[in-house]
Formats: sequence, structure tokens, C-alpha cells
Amino acid sequence: MYNGVVSAWRLGLRLLVASILLTAPLPAAAEEVLEATLDNGLRVLLLEDHRSPVVALQLWYRVGSRDERVGLTGLSHYLEHMMFKGTPRYGPRAYSTLVEQQGGEQNAYTTQDVTVYYVNVAADKIDLILDLEADRMRQLTLDSREVEAERKVIIEERRTRSEDDPVGALTEAFHAVAFTAHPYRLPIIGFAGDIERLTAEDLRAWYDTYYQPNNAILVAVGDFQASELLEKVRARFGPIPRGSDPPPVRAAEPEQRGERRVWLRREAQLPVIFIGYPVPNHRSPDAYALDVLSVILAGGRASRLYQRLVYRERLALDAGGDYGRLSLDPESFTFYATALPGKTVEEVERALLAEVEQLQTELVGEEELQRAKNQIEAAFLFGQDSVRTRAGTLGRYELVGGWRLFQAFLPGVRAVSREDVRAAAQRYFVRDRQTTAILVPTPPGAGSR
Repeated sequence: MYNGVVSAWRLGLRLLVASILLTAPLPAAAEEVLEATLDNGLRVLLLEDHRSPVVALQLWYRVGSRDERVGLTGLSHYLEHMMFKGTPRYGPRAYSTLVEQQGGEQNAYTTQDVTVYYVNVAADKIDLILDLEADRMRQLTLDSREVEAERKVIIEERRTRSEDDPVGALTEAFHAVAFTAHPYRLPIIGFAGDIERLTAEDLRAWYDTYYQPNNAILVAVGDFQASELLEKVRARFGPIPRGSDPPPVRAAEPEQRGERRVWLRREAQLPVIFIGYPVPNHRSPDAYALDVLSVILAGGRASRLYQRLVYRERLALDAGGDYGRLSLDPESFTFYATALPGKTVEEVERALLAEVEQLQTELVGEEELQRAKNQIEAAFLFGQDSVRTRAGTLGRYELVGGWRLFQAFLPGVRAVSREDVRAAAQRYFVRDRQTTAILVPTPPGAGSR
């Protein structure tokens, strides 16, 4: 009776997932996206979506911590903050005030590869947003007093995210060890000493180098007529002169030849372990197998790590991982676990690596493989129900090589076999290319040592 109930439940789950995947909105077809490159080099992607009277507009500037160097770290993130401080036409903090007065939502974020500014607003307010974005693309004030005032905000942000957050500090330590030559080793927010020293002149030079129309992607998805919106974009952004092409990032991480390990002693309640391996990005045919492998190993509570470490063996409070397929340069495949009180990090590490080794020696089951594919596909398709996520999908793929690349994603995931998953685990989870970072808790007041 029990087995019959379980079988019926599994069948119902499969039917539910199949129904979801069949009825979810499909990604945009190539003919639906209106694309253009203005004479000044600005790349424009427009996609109509008339289900709701809103528009998601995003400006993607091709600059992040990847473009920085020691001594000038944190420039991209600092400038992101300053982009809301005003222009001669729109005064200090006018950008946020005007958007919010129209009922819109706005914000920005900086990553290793890109700085993105996004707005979600009622469709009839799009003209204002275009005016604001075109104005601050090249007319930012960068007043030295505002730069000094914002320095305190950024230092506090770094303190809460890295200095006083043990896991944030461990993440920073992991990247510093996992990368020796590539700027992915640098923290996105910057080193504290660099943040203290950056000047308005440094920010102006960074702005003039990277905030140019030929280094930007404008993406809009929502309730508009694409051809009409393109003409509005041309009218507002077209007069901005093309800038010089920014310097390319030529750094390449050399092959790792030997395990790397770092211990970080911080005041914390529980030990944490990060393990990572260098892997290729989306340019490799193995990227789809690595995506599926990431879900099988570390994708949520049904994953192997969570089931073993948290549920069965009760070694960890949580466990998970990540694979950044859409990074500009190859990144790390990482997974982590937080040890429960009374459990050692050595026990947790042995269990983590046992799961890795099992993936290298045994084929995953067909049902487990299909469940991972369903998770990836459902997450991707559900995301397309949001105009902001659809815009983000177009922008991200355009950044790494062209927005049409996203149309190959689901077919690529569907084609992954059990043998592909095992081969990827064998090829990339190599002990001599492993980097391990361990957070060692210290008692309150003991400090680091």
C-alpha cells in the first residue's frame, strides 16, 4: 500500500512538472526581439510584452571588478553608488526621487563582470526613464563632497558584508586563493584600504573610460511598441558621442597544479567549509553537464549534499553550491557546508568529497537526472514570466556573447546524459585542482590569530 501511494505521488509530480513546463511562457523567439546598434555603439534590445502595463528597462555597462587592479579595487562598485548622486540637469539624488514619485522601482548592482542599473515602471513613464539614463550616462557630476560622504556608506557596507560577516570574509579568502593571476581574485566591493584612498579623480577617470555608449547595452521588456521605443532611444542616446574602446582584460588564470587550502580564524558560532574547482564557462560543451551536475550535487534540499549532510548523517546545518556558467571568464564550481555543533569540519569535508567521488564512479539514476533537468527548466521558464527577469536574461547573454545564445540553453540541458554528468565530474573534480577554505570559529573577544 505504501509503495503504491509513493508511486502514485511520483507519477502525479511528474505530470505536474510536465504540465508546468508545457504551459509556461516560452522564451522570446529571435524574430520577437528588436535589436539595433546605434551609430555611437550603444547596443539596444527591445522585447514587447503586453500582459501588464509595465516596462523593465536596464542599462548594462561592461565593467566590473574584473577590470580593476590592486590599488584601485572597488572602483566599479563605488561608481555605482555615485551614479545616483545627480547631474547638472537633475540635482543630487533626483534620479531616485523622480522614479519613486512615478511609482517605479529602481536599483543597481555590480558583479565581477558588469554593472547594471534597472528600473521597473509604468509603461507611460518610460520617456522620463530614458531621459534620466541618457543624462547620467555622460553628465554625472561626481562632486568631491558627495564622494567623501558616500565613502562612509561603502566602508560600512564592506564592514557588514566582509569584515563582520565570517562567511563573507571566507568567500573573499576563497577567491584570493583560488585565483592567482586573474582579477576574479579581487573583492567586488574593494579592499578597505583602496576604498579609503579612492578619489573623485579616480572615479572620474573610471567613468570616462567605461561609461560610454559603445560600452553599454540597453535592454527593455514590456508594454510598448518596439519600433516606437527604438526611435525614442535613438533620440535620447544617439547624440552622445562614441567613446574610446576600453582596455581589454587579457589576464588568464594558469592551470592549477596542486591543492590549495586556507584557514580563516574569525569569531563565529560554527565552522564552514568551501570547496571549489576551476571549470569552464558557457563556451565549453561541458557547461550543460556542469549545470545539471550542480543541481544534482548542491541544488536545494533534494540535492545529494543536503540529503546526506543535513538529513541522513546530521553533520551540517546547511549545504549547497554554485556554478557560474555565464561568467565572462572561467570561474569556480563551488560547494559549501556549515557544520553542526559538535561536528568537526573534517567530518563534513569527508562527507562532501565522498559525494563527489560517487558522482565520478557511478552513473546517476535516470529519475534523479530528470528531476535535476526539470528543476533547471522550470526555474528558467518561470523566470520568463517576469519582465525584469526576461530583460536580465537578454542582457546577461548579450554580455557574454550575444542574446541569441539563451535559445540553446534548454536544448543543451535536455541533451545531457548520465554519462555526461559522470564524465564532467571526472574531468573537473580533480584533487590537484581543488581549493578549500575553512572558517575556524574563535571565541568572542579572542580575535584572529
